Amino acid sequence: MSPSSKPRARKSKNPADEIPLKRPEEAGLNIPEDEQWRLINESGVLKNAGKYRVPRPGDENAEPDSLGEEIFNALLLVTPCSFLLLMMQILIYNQYGQDVNYKRLTDKMISGVPILSIFIFYTSRYKRDYRLQRILFLMATAVGSRTVFLAKQASYLKNIEQTPPLITLWVYLIVQLDLGLAVLSLVGVGAFVWWKDLNLFH
Repeated sequence: MSPSSKPRARKSKNPADEIPLKRPEEAGLNIPEDEQWRLINESGVLKNAGKYRVPRPGDENAEPDSLGEEIFNALLLVTPCSFLLLMMQILIYNQYGQDVNYKRLTDKMISGVPILSIFIFYTSRYKRDYRLQRILFLMATAVGSRTVFLAKQASYLKNIEQTPPLITLWVYLIVQLDLGLAVLSLVGVGAFVWWKDLNLFH
């Protein structure tokens, strides 16, 4: 052996290459279907599957919200509706070129917000009840029709008094309705406008 020659490196074998690979059925793991079902039934997996389920909105078996959560949810609606009422009160004065009477505006907000809050609390609490949904649908259709009629036909004094709270109530009712009923209510208001021949763009 010459000094310059080096020992030949032995090629390492991959351990995985030495393990014979077999299909499950060849390795004795082929379990008959009836035996599989017997094992599943004995484990009780299928029996316990119906005991654990995620409660859905409107589910009668779902755990009801606490009073604190209901009040918090109502406040999330009362706050924007109160600001909407205030904005409508200011805009209606500007629309008719009247100076804003802040004392009168404050009196309206003091008397209107508590009533609005109570209404929002109870309607949002039971809004998933289909009977309440029907009532809200009728109210939204009537309030929307009344609002449009006042805006086109009534005097400015009556508009200043009635239009801001009606618009606020209308918006809230549409928000609380299911999508199908909300669209149907708006269609009903549109039918009223067509029946009364009210030109909304003039």
